[in-house]
Amino acid sequence: MEAGSYASARSITAMDEAALIRAAQAGDQDAFERLVRTYDQSVLRLAMNLLRSPEDAYDIYQEAFLRVYKNLRNFRFDCSFHTWLYRIVTNLCLDHMRKRKVRRTESTVVETSSGPVDLLDSVAEERAHGDPQRVLLSRELKGKIEETLGGMTARERMVFEMRHYQGMRLRAIGEVLGTTEEAAKNCLFRATQKMRSALGAFV
Repeated sequence: MEAGSYASARSITAMDEAALIRAAQAGDQDAFERLVRTYDQSVLRLAMNLLRSPEDAYDIYQEAFLRVYKNLRNFRFDCSFHTWLYRIVTNLCLDHMRKRKVRRTESTVVETSSGPVDLLDSVAEERAHGDPQRVLLSRELKGKIEETLGGMTARERMVFEMRHYQGMRLRAIGEVLGTTEEAAKNCLFRATQKMRSALGAFV
């Protein structure tokens, strides 16, 4: 699915959205609330996938929409609204990840439309078929992935997670992070190399 929850937020047309933004900029509270309803779940999922903490994700969600409310008058339509919004969310997440120095005990649980799912547990359940050795190997693999994610820089991890957990394209990641597609590609390459190096014994 293209761009995961990033694409699913597009429930109103660009023309309708532009009209809503202009109305909200003029002080229409109902228009602003409709914008929030359009994007609230995708923003919360993005923050959850990046921070792996429901409490932290909800704090970022609230802060992001507070910043949108305060700065919406400065939005000049030089990029899409969702790119502008996601840029706010990812910058807040980056700041948060740097402050907490990305704990090494991160979860591989991600939010999906069906609720929270541990990706590695689902793989282990499907493939292990009750084999204790495979279950042990899956746990070791999960631990190694968590450790490797924790060892990445905040930006490397963000690009890696946006690409692999959000399903976003490199061009969109670059736009959201305020950089180029090539820079996002290089960052993803470094993160992927770290992951491959760490998982060499498992693959």
